[in-house]
Formats: sequence, C-alpha cells, structure tokens
Amino acid sequence: MSAISSENACHDSGDSSGAETICVLGIGNVLWADEGFGVRCIEALQRRYEFAPNVQLIDGGTQGLYLIQHVQAAGRLLIFDAIDYGLPPGTLKLIEDDDVPRFMGAKKMSLHQTGFQEVLMLALLTEKYPKQVLLIGCQPEELEDYGGSLRPSVKQALEDALAHGVDTLRRWGAMPVPRSTPLSECESVTFSELDIGRYEGQRPAEEVACRVGDERFFPPAATA
Repeated sequence: MSAISSENACHDSGDSSGAETICVLGIGNVLWADEGFGVRCIEALQRRYEFAPNVQLIDGGTQGLYLIQHVQAAGRLLIFDAIDYGLPPGTLKLIEDDDVPRFMGAKKMSLHQTGFQEVLMLALLTEKYPKQVLLIGCQPEELEDYGGSLRPSVKQALEDALAHGVDTLRRWGAMPVPRSTPLSECESVTFSELDIGRYEGQRPAEEVACRVGDERFFPPAATA
C-alpha cells in the first residue's frame, strides 16, 4: 500500500503563461515511519504556501517510472526524500543537478528509490533532464515500523528542509507566499485520510496492532 496522488483533483492546475514548469516532488511511503519524509514535506509545503501557476506540487508516493512525464516536463525539479547517507538521523544533505541520480541509488532503502533513479536516468538519456535539480534528502532514523510516523529527529529536520526548499523555490521564481485560505480536501495533493495529524491521531497503538510483521510468517528460529 502506498499513499499516492497527483496534482489538484478539482480543477486544472496547468499554466497558460508559457512559463517553464517548476516541479516539486515528494517521494516515499508514509506507512513506513521515516520513509514518508518526502511526502510529508510536500504535504506541509502545500498546507503553508501558495505558489505561481507554473509550480506543480506532486505526492509521488512510490510511483517510480510513472513519474517520468513530470520530470521530463520540468524546467526545474525539487525533490524531497529520505536517503540513507550513513549519517546521524535527521541530517539533511543537499545534492544538485547531475549528481542526483547517483545519490538516489547509492544505498537503496526501498523499491521506490530504484524506480526513481531509473526515471532520472531515462530523463538524461532522452535529453529531457531539468536544467536545475535539487534533492533535499534526510537521513532516516527508523524504517521498520509499519504504521509508524516520522521520528522526532526527522520531524525536526523537516522544518529545515522546508526552509531550504522555499528559499530555492523563491530563487527559481516560484513566488511562494504564506497561504491565505485553508486547503479544501479536494485541493490536497495527498490523501486526506493520511494527513499526518489524522494518521498519528487515529492509528492503533503498537500493542494492539503489529508494526513489524506477522510472526506467523516469520521463518522458524534455528535450533542448536
């Protein structure tokens, strides 16, 4: 299961001004604790800011190759994701332009990273790679927690990641301004059922819902 959606479902978010597309993409799976970092960044960004018409905010979830059309159409691409850099939990690392595909595949944590690395390589191969790419990656603390949420170190890093992202988008001409009207459910790029507040408030406690897997399917322990 993955939390995936695309752009505004209520009306066309396209830009008729001819300005190049700025794509802001959060990838990952919110159901596996810190794996959801990228999607939570997109969720918070949309909840807090409004942008120019040529800016697309996309919850990429675990869509992999299905994201190729967005990458190829973008003049500038900003990516939020949890990346295992082998650093202390919550550490942010910013990677730019042609270096991004290499870091996306350095230490794969899940299938979505394999798929998205292929997206970037395909964009390079077809010569439709954005002229500017920034990856804001966060070192996860915990991944093996099905139904878990972001750990405190990663939640704290999210705020710094958003600050870096907004500053970059401002320089790219995305014109971020604080949101003046609350989002309706159909405007949200993420599923309302998986909104972080609702997700954390309604999920069952660990003692009543297994968060690592069903022991009935674990291989039997080796005997001496």
